[in-house]
Amino acid sequence: GRRIVPGFYDSHVHLLGSGLRLSEVALKDAGDEAEFGKRLREFDKKLPRDRWLLGGEWDHDRTFAGQLPTAELIDKYVADRPVFLRRYDGHMAVVNSRVLRLAGITAETPDPPGGVIYRKPGSRQPSGVLRDNAMSLVERHIPQPSEEEIITAVRAALAEARQVGVTSMQDMDGSAPATRRRLFRLYQQLARQGKLTARIDLRWPLAEWRSLAALGVEADFGNDWVRIGGVKGFIDGSLGSSTAKMFAPYLHEKGNTGVFVTPLNRLREYIEGADAAGLSVAVHAIGDRANAELLDIFAEVAKKNGPRDRRFRIEHAQHLRPADYGRFKELNVIASLQPYHAIDDGRWAEGRIGAERCASSYACRSLLDAGARLAFGSDWSVAPLNPLLGIDAAVHRRTLDGKHPNGWFPQQKISVAEAIEAYTLGSAYAAFQEKERGSLEVGKLADLVVLSRDILADSERDRIADTDVVATIVGGKIVYEKSK
Repeated sequence: GRRIVPGFYDSHVHLLGSGLRLSEVALKDAGDEAEFGKRLREFDKKLPRDRWLLGGEWDHDRTFAGQLPTAELIDKYVADRPVFLRRYDGHMAVVNSRVLRLAGITAETPDPPGGVIYRKPGSRQPSGVLRDNAMSLVERHIPQPSEEEIITAVRAALAEARQVGVTSMQDMDGSAPATRRRLFRLYQQLARQGKLTARIDLRWPLAEWRSLAALGVEADFGNDWVRIGGVKGFIDGSLGSSTAKMFAPYLHEKGNTGVFVTPLNRLREYIEGADAAGLSVAVHAIGDRANAELLDIFAEVAKKNGPRDRRFRIEHAQHLRPADYGRFKELNVIASLQPYHAIDDGRWAEGRIGAERCASSYACRSLLDAGARLAFGSDWSVAPLNPLLGIDAAVHRRTLDGKHPNGWFPQQKISVAEAIEAYTLGSAYAAFQEKERGSLEVGKLADLVVLSRDILADSERDRIADTDVVATIVGGKIVYEKSK
């Protein structure tokens, strides 16, 4: 009754950040303000006094009935140390008053390009909530993790990965340059020591493409264990933070159509330069306008730089106009999707953008039918790392609140086999690695996973999310075996 599948290949994680989150305050499932505040106070008591209180992953729809937290609310629980708490999508944060003072954010501080400083009603005074690029006003003051903290976080993240059958990951690291260099060295050291239990493709920020090009690095540079996978940029924000760039305004925020976090002319310049240098380019796009504009840029750059096997990627490709489905195949653009987002965001997405736009969102079926290639990932820590939860989400689309037992916009469901392929061979193809991993074939790397049940059997289709990883094998070596 068990099933062996190729090792799962997560096309989109934030490995260091996720490892660090495992030791930070966790607020995502706090049911109300009382629980939120209790967790803050308890964590504050355990934390050394010279440290910032970081983490959060809060969800205002779950905890505050859709209302955003404020600095004053955080001050009620922790006022005497800097507090910086991210929303779980990473595109919004709330800070306490101490941080507002430390960062010099006042009524006179203008919104930075691509970001928003939320204000108190009826005034210009900051509320404590910062969106997208406005978070950088504070992030520059947060101490970078130490060498020891990086090592601890990476080990914890690798342990989590092998327990859920992830044998390869594309790491969309967003760390400061010095921290990323430490991380890259650590991956290499672990590989040399035989202690790296998953294969890592580390991506550099798109804005720093010249630093790779200056070294002569091209797409997929490295060895079987550690590679520089290319560069990753951003065009817009997120749906949950109402910063994903849409054609029409959000329903709950009059006149707001989201933001371009990178000006389009600058983004085009970065992509053109990185592509001309032979680098693999991936760009985060969530809103329907963001995706349409990015497809236009990809088409323009490919025409200017000439034909080659470039495999442009759109990370998330979340909200699309139906007219854009076919452009993915036409331009050989990979849709790098995270299916768990559909069952999480599906709790509240219609309240933000309405049913018509949601019908063409997280559009796995429509993209496949239009001939697009899918690569699946988790966006960990935004969503759980476990690929079986992602596969279940793609197959059933049952939202986390239980309100759509037959599937949220069920016309976008895909089969179990299609979901497994997107989580294995699809991700390998997106990284130019389909000849060496992603399927069980003679001559490919011996990365495989043993599952507790045969999820391809019709009788087990409703039990995918309850399936366990019995063993994870990387390079022919058992790196995880479930205790009996």
